[in-house]
Amino acid sequence: MLERFPAPQIRAQATDILLAWGLDPAHAQVVADRFEFADLRGIDSHGIALLPLYARLRAEKRINMRASIRVIRDAGAMALVDADHGLGHPAGTRAMQLAIEKARANGIGAAGVRNSNHFGAAGAYAALAAEAGLVGLAFSSAWDAAIVPTWGAEPRFGTNPLAIVAPSADDAPFFFDIATSTVAIGKLRLAQLHGRALEPGWALDMAGEVTTDPAVGLASRRLTPLGATPKLSSHKGYGLAASVEVLATMLTGAAFCSTREHGEAHFNVGHFFIAIDPAAFRPPGEFERDLAAMQRTLRRTAPAEVGRPVVAPGDPEAAALAERASGGIPVPDSLLRQLREIAGDAGARWRLGGQ
Repeated sequence: MLERFPAPQIRAQATDILLAWGLDPAHAQVVADRFEFADLRGIDSHGIALLPLYARLRAEKRINMRASIRVIRDAGAMALVDADHGLGHPAGTRAMQLAIEKARANGIGAAGVRNSNHFGAAGAYAALAAEAGLVGLAFSSAWDAAIVPTWGAEPRFGTNPLAIVAPSADDAPFFFDIATSTVAIGKLRLAQLHGRALEPGWALDMAGEVTTDPAVGLASRRLTPLGATPKLSSHKGYGLAASVEVLATMLTGAAFCSTREHGEAHFNVGHFFIAIDPAAFRPPGEFERDLAAMQRTLRRTAPAEVGRPVVAPGDPEAAALAERASGGIPVPDSLLRQLREIAGDAGARWRLGGQ
């Protein structure tokens, strides 16, 4: 069963829990912002559904709820931020804000983050740049290996997401946000929450065989690279995951999950952000007009299946935003039960009904 709640109600519940955990109020608002962005756009695995994961990491003392974010390098078009082992959302937001400022001054700006944690949906950060009239790119490593390299038998990379968001003269921005695995690990959690089987090729069991059981996939943490199998070009997803690691880990000084010592108290996740000012390359408005024309051309593509039109990157998220802003955000009963337990344990007010 699914129950729908208005976005402000979901946001308030998340904020109450975060504050009860001791998060700085300004940081709690930023995390709630990123949750709301994802939930409104149908990226359900990266919204309020993350709270059970964060509750576990908090209990394991992996997250510093009193983190003090510091800019430790700031020169020209680049900056480096230390997240002090807090949740990734506040440090990631600060880093993208720095990249935006530098892009406005230099045409391009880049900022990295180290000593961080999970930061939610990569597209939420790239979208900050697009909202400022810039092209935004966001990349992140992860603390736990989940992607099995092509021809490999054990995981080496996290799901290592990347996102590109750009402003368009049309209402819907260009929005592209993907894991470099065939699916994000959050999709397995959602399948388990909804009692659904996995699609064949999403995940492998401990023996390296394809599984459709989300519990087995979550236990083994063996996801296929984007492409799923060598015959379907999984080497491309493998290479993309490695490329994200180069930017988010090697450049920032974060930890590569496959070489991190398991006894370490903190994960040291890395993020990397780029902002580009189109006006540094072309007269103002030309980039946005041409991008809108490309989007319209894509939408006019003859469909292979009647009733299933071609969409431009960003259209599904824009449609979900329009529908959920008025109709509410759907939350499965299983997640509601988890959230209520988390709120009770934290001493936070329960705002989501009588479930």
